[in-house]
Amino acid sequence: MTASSIQAKQTLQSSPVQGVWKLVTYVVEVKETGESFAPMGDKPTGYVIFTAEGRLSFTLSAQGRQPAITAEERSDLINSMIAYTGIYRLEEDRWITLVDTAWNPSWVGTEQTRFYSVENDQLIVSTPWRVMPNWPEKGMTRSIVRFQRC
Repeated sequence: MTASSIQAKQTLQSSPVQGVWKLVTYVVEVKETGESFAPMGDKPTGYVIFTAEGRLSFTLSAQGRQPAITAEERSDLINSMIAYTGIYRLEEDRWITLVDTAWNPSWVGTEQTRFYSVENDQLIVSTPWRVMPNWPEKGMTRSIVRFQRC
């Protein structure tokens, strides 16, 4: 083990985001119009987990998901979730994940940046403006997500 790997582990162990966080709210803001919408319903479910070893797991599911019967229903399920995992690092008010597995294959091998703040036992997260694969017709959007520490 090198000194740099020990330092990185120590930094992550004392990180304000380390641990398990349960989803509280999830809304998306459309840059062009300023409108906000809840693409996964009023009561979506999800977690984000940050380990001391530097791994992140993020899963968010829409309210009311049901098992699919038809091929079309199975296809539609992909738009009612967001999930990815990878190695994360913290830089000031950002966490950056090098994605190694994702519900959307185009994210694999990319870095996903999120802005965050921790207020009491809440983690408030926003994405940069981007075209989200689940609703590209909306154009540039950003997600605003709130989690509660478990």
